[in-house]
Amino acid sequence: MIDNLKLKLITLDGPVAVGKSSVGRLLAKRLGFSFFDTGLMYRAFTWKVLRLNACHDSEEGLSHLANITKFDFVPCQEGFLSVILDGEDVSSKLFCPEIEERVFVVSKVAGVRQVMVSKQRKLARQGRLVMAGRDIGTVVLPWAELKIFLTASVKERAERRYKELLGREKNVDYSIVLANLKERDENDSRRGISPLKPDAHAIIIDTDGLALEQVVDKIYKLAEGLDD
Repeated sequence: MIDNLKLKLITLDGPVAVGKSSVGRLLAKRLGFSFFDTGLMYRAFTWKVLRLNACHDSEEGLSHLANITKFDFVPCQEGFLSVILDGEDVSSKLFCPEIEERVFVVSKVAGVRQVMVSKQRKLARQGRLVMAGRDIGTVVLPWAELKIFLTASVKERAERRYKELLGREKNVDYSIVLANLKERDENDSRRGISPLKPDAHAIIIDTDGLALEQVVDKIYKLAEGLDD
């Protein structure tokens, strides 16, 4: 932990499966910050949409549902913030195949994103925070003092996601994981609202071939440098 650190907000952006959550958790622990992965909000809301069998293609309906949904953020182990949806902890339900398939469709709705961004900004005002996502430095927290954009080849990211999914279920096909990542990259970079791209002031870190601790060390030193 860096004593008397003036820095309060660090954004971690980058494509799916680049390691934002793993890096963010360890970095926040070392700095004594909280960590939040904004992707959990979109997954939690998608879980609610699926449970209610809501119309996935109705932007008006999805926006209204997002507006009446209650999101709370509860600290759990080592400063990681968990999402409580309408009073229910749904953390263990957010990585099923059904959510994987629908989260992009739900999260690209403008009204849904407006609700999420508002709540994410409110969370950021509560203390020192590392926040991860795809538009945190560009849209959610453009005033953050340190902005990081993580990159890695699609093949390396597919291997990471494959191993992650393999730990949860047995029937995982690497070729499908790779194809899904390529499709998600295309969708994220081309979407009209908050497309995936580094902020003009973001520091880009290529994580190919780097261990988790090496990536965290790089960002930790950048945080130290801001207070010099």
